[in-house]
Amino acid sequence: MRDDFERLRDIQEAIGRIEQQAAKGRSAFEGDELIQTWIVHHLQIIGEATRHVSSELQAKHSEIPWSRITGMRNILVHDYFAVDTEAVWHVVERDLPSLKRQVDAILKAGGG
Repeated sequence: MRDDFERLRDIQEAIGRIEQQAAKGRSAFEGDELIQTWIVHHLQIIGEATRHVSSELQAKHSEIPWSRITGMRNILVHDYFAVDTEAVWHVVERDLPSLKRQVDAILKAGGG
């Protein structure tokens, strides 16, 4: 079974992969279904990893919106025909940088 730090590294890696494609810009994202699929897939990975982070770690780091991240994953997985690219881009642009800093800090503090 994977531990919390492995899950956090999964989140870290998925963010890095999203950043690679997001660096091409919003117009590339809006115009390329493969980039959209890539980003959505890695957001799903983040949500899945988040879903399995222990309740102890989640409580210790309540600054991270764990349930919102899992909720986004559920929408992306179960309501994929209704995925709003505007909302996805908003997450990429505004929410992921903060999540990246928070996860990096937890891993650094934990020696992960």
